[in-house]
This record gives sequence, C-alpha cells and structure tokens, in this order.
Amino acid sequence: MVFKKDRDRGDSDREMIQGNWTCSECGTKITEMPFEPSSDRPIFCRDCWSKKRDSRPRNNFGPRKMFQGNWKCSECGTAITDLPFEPSGDTPLFCRECWSKKRAER
Repeated sequence: MVFKKDRDRGDSDREMIQGNWTCSECGTKITEMPFEPSSDRPIFCRDCWSKKRDSRPRNNFGPRKMFQGNWKCSECGTAITDLPFEPSGDTPLFCRECWSKKRAER
C-alpha cells in the first residue's frame, strides 16, 4: 500500500508497512511504519522519534576557517576572494552561484 506523505523535505511516495508494534519509549501502539522494523532494535512512535531527533547534539564545529585570495570561477569568471578550503590549484573553483547550479544538476 502506498500513501502520499507531506514531509519536511517535500512530498514523497513511501510504502508503509502494516503491523502491530509498540513504541519502546512511551508504549503507544504503532500500526504502520515506513520500514520493516528488526526485532533486535527499539521502535519509536513519531512523537518519541521527533523528540529524540530534536534532542541530539548538533554538529557545531564553530566558525569555519576561510582562506583569502584572488581566484576566478572556472565556469563564469566571477572573482572569488574567500573559500572555506585552501585550493590545490589542480581542481576547478566555482563561485556560489555556479556551485549551486552544478549541485542541482546531479
């Protein structure tokens, strides 16, 4: 059975597995899940899973070191003055706009 789900990352078709499970955290009955749960791992209802997800520490590595220089975008020729890495010289460099376009093409 396939249901249309409205998700944070957009709508997606997802097959929901029907069954009779119990949330390992709060004991709520669960009748459908987006995956087949394994018997050796805890199962969480949507509310408990959201609480666990929201309470996880974020990857906060602090401010990123930026490298200053005078480079040009390999695609459009725009000047690039700051990069979050030190360029090696043998790979093309892209401005934010061209990098975004290339990522969208993948």
